[in-house]
Amino acid sequence: MRRAFQSVGRIRSAYLLQERYISCSGVGRGRLMPVTNAISQLDRCERQISSILISRTLYTPAARDSSGGSPDSNTDAIRGGPLVEYARRIAAGELVDGDNCQIGTIRELQRLYDELVESANACRLDKYATSEKAGRSRWFWSRFIPQSSYSAVKGLYLYGGVGTGKTMLMDLFYEQLPSNWRKKRIHFHDFMLNVHSRLQRHKGVADPLEVVAGEISDESILLCLDEFMVTDVADALILNRLFGHLFSNGVVSGNINFMNSEILVSTSNRAPDNLYEGGLQRDLFLPFIASLKERCVVHEIGSSVDYRKLTSAGQGFYFIGERSSDLLKLKFQQLIGDRTAYPQEVEVVMGRKLQVPLGANGCAYFCFEDLCEKPLGAADYFGLFKNFHTLALEGVPMFGLHNRTSAYRFVTLVDVMYENKGRLLCSASGTPFQLFERVVSISDARQMSPRTSSRSRRNDDIELCVDNELGFAKDRTISRLTEMNSTEYLEQHAAMWAEKRLSEENSKEDALVA
Repeated sequence: MRRAFQSVGRIRSAYLLQERYISCSGVGRGRLMPVTNAISQLDRCERQISSILISRTLYTPAARDSSGGSPDSNTDAIRGGPLVEYARRIAAGELVDGDNCQIGTIRELQRLYDELVESANACRLDKYATSEKAGRSRWFWSRFIPQSSYSAVKGLYLYGGVGTGKTMLMDLFYEQLPSNWRKKRIHFHDFMLNVHSRLQRHKGVADPLEVVAGEISDESILLCLDEFMVTDVADALILNRLFGHLFSNGVVSGNINFMNSEILVSTSNRAPDNLYEGGLQRDLFLPFIASLKERCVVHEIGSSVDYRKLTSAGQGFYFIGERSSDLLKLKFQQLIGDRTAYPQEVEVVMGRKLQVPLGANGCAYFCFEDLCEKPLGAADYFGLFKNFHTLALEGVPMFGLHNRTSAYRFVTLVDVMYENKGRLLCSASGTPFQLFERVVSISDARQMSPRTSSRSRRNDDIELCVDNELGFAKDRTISRLTEMNSTEYLEQHAAMWAEKRLSEENSKEDALVA
């Protein structure tokens, strides 16, 4: 019986292959062929794709269907996926040939993609097929019927070292999903700011987190979170209860099957069991870790390659030395051109304002103290980069025990800047690696200087900052600072903003014509 089903599946695949006019090994585009020949062609295509996964040789995928079908339909979606797009980008020279760890990850993403397409209706992914009436019905039944934590599809939790391609692969996966699905891709910092803002709006409600979870679930069944990390006790407690609601929003009543529970795809530098390690009241966070492992396939990208450091650095935007501040000011003046820089004010969340010492032509100038030694956070930095695309930061110091809080803010600043494709100019006391040389994790500290009862503190480095979270985060920051100073990154930044300016000018012209 299994063989019979496999044969039917292969014949169906052959017809799909014929329908899309796939051209592999000499078969002309648009030329129809018998089923037996199509199966033979399918075998050859499968061998070519297999060769990508094994030897990572270049592969040019078949052209997309140009018959006029809607790209949003599940039928069209099942014909593509992240694996094909990954191969296409390698063949086009848009990506370097990935290592085996990336190949294993793209397989997992393709597995998830295929399962989502197959279960799209059960998971209620199509936002146009989900009516307001159905939403009210789900809420009504959830009041009386015990909620189920069952999900038709398991999500994916990707973790590994810095620069291994986690974000790139997740974004590649996300871009292949049909545009009519209820989906959202967001950085973890931005996600938590959004949650706090919603909680503020629902003050006075018996369980505001339940309301917030309902809103998130209605907007996006598939949630892609980049850089999952927990450093704050308030966030840890919120996440536990929030995802308790999100993972339990599936309700089954009679013949009505409301599979509306959240499907999570996330990237992180830390394994689930290491999240919020050593944090206050961590025992209250442990149920979330258990739920995360139950609802997601946990996959490690074990690569030792930091692809960010393979870029070419040295564009003169990162200044070290005695005249670094003068050089930074000179470069800032060159970027703003004939514009005059003046103090400005930008709005951040919930009516708060951020004072910008100098700003002009999309460029902002700050001293390190003004941006990282004041009680500012991710919300302020997101507000800054909604208004400016370039940051000149003067006087980045060496980090240690005395300025650990400032180091945390600097890490968050770089994360937000990188997420928003911002450009950084800075004067610093050392290279990115040297800035964090005194910041270590607990295990690194033990290897450096194991303590004994007879050991004197006199030989210890009093500036050594032993901090697990910061010790992990520093590698990501060093990697991102290196990439942000590379030719490739700066060229992409320039092209992106040139395109945006052109689009704005065209919009103004259209408005004048109208």
